[in-house]
Amino acid sequence: MSETDTFDRILESLHEAALDDARWPAASALIDDALGARGNSLVVGADRPEGVRIFYAGFFCRGERYTEWERAYFDDYYPRDERIPRLRKLPDSRLTHCRDLYTDEERKSSPAYNEALSVGHTQDSINVRMDGPNGSRIVWVVNDPVDAGGWSSPQLDLIRRLLPHIRQYVRVRQALTDAGVLRSSLSGLLDRSRFGVIQLDRHARIVEANDRARGLLGQDEGLSDADGFLSATAPRDNRVLQRLLARAVPPLDAPGSSGSMTVTRPSASTRLVVHAVPVSARRPRFGGNRVAVLVLVADPELRPRIDVGLVQSALGLTPTEGQLAAMVAVGQRVRDIAARTGRTEGTVRWHLNRIFRKQGISGQADLMQRVLSLDGLPRVRS
Repeated sequence: MSETDTFDRILESLHEAALDDARWPAASALIDDALGARGNSLVVGADRPEGVRIFYAGFFCRGERYTEWERAYFDDYYPRDERIPRLRKLPDSRLTHCRDLYTDEERKSSPAYNEALSVGHTQDSINVRMDGPNGSRIVWVVNDPVDAGGWSSPQLDLIRRLLPHIRQYVRVRQALTDAGVLRSSLSGLLDRSRFGVIQLDRHARIVEANDRARGLLGQDEGLSDADGFLSATAPRDNRVLQRLLARAVPPLDAPGSSGSMTVTRPSASTRLVVHAVPVSARRPRFGGNRVAVLVLVADPELRPRIDVGLVQSALGLTPTEGQLAAMVAVGQRVRDIAARTGRTEGTVRWHLNRIFRKQGISGQADLMQRVLSLDGLPRVRS
């Protein structure tokens, strides 16, 4: 397989993973093979006043996730890993050898370097920090090369080529998380009212759109339906949008490239956020009108419309549990909830655990998704 074919397969796999996180291991394995690496790790977090908050961390090797190793690293080594504060300060997208993030003395004495990184095959890894959406930070670590000769120029060039696509993968995953539509199918996305979803065919013609998107298009709120094609109201925005869509739906069977932009709205100071994500084209089309691109439209001013009474009745919760579940769904942490409700953090956790058991779920992310899925149901009236 040629280098072009390999890169195209990785891009297609990343597009699939952006819409379905269960596909990330396969994309990760393709990257390992192409780079000749012993695995790669992806971490997404953000700086907070109380410290770094990690939203996601996954350590993979050849498509297998090493959850026990993740737990051991973050429990035992992460707080004292000398590399971390230096990694967080790296310029965006600069490739840095792991060894260069430790001093000569630390490479001799550091438990993180000599124990954790040795076991994890990352002492000769390539570390990259990227700016993510909404002030988040993305750290991508490409594990040690399989070849004992170290990193070659072609390998490093391929890593650089992949960086914007890794960043875009995180952007789309975060957008889907914010909209509460994780694990949704393409058709299922159309049923979600908090997120504008527009499906385009290979000619960039609109195939279908959900109610939220139709409302935006019909009101000419920055985007419009121009004789079946997606258009932006402002001429400058439209030029950018058409280039974005052209990259997402290239001619013939070449893989598209995902991308993002913002769009001016006449009636609001904030801009719409538009993500264009190619959909896998592995199945033969024979001229069929299949979906080729998914356009996701996020409104920063839109907030979840959570009715505590609806949450309580729909999920079978007590009034207190309904209140706490609604607060979790808008992103409040246990500490925030305790302060706002006058309860201790331990009491809040006790109530949340009762909710988890009632719903048969494992954590706050699942609870958030379940509560946000109620948006659009009839409101509870007192």
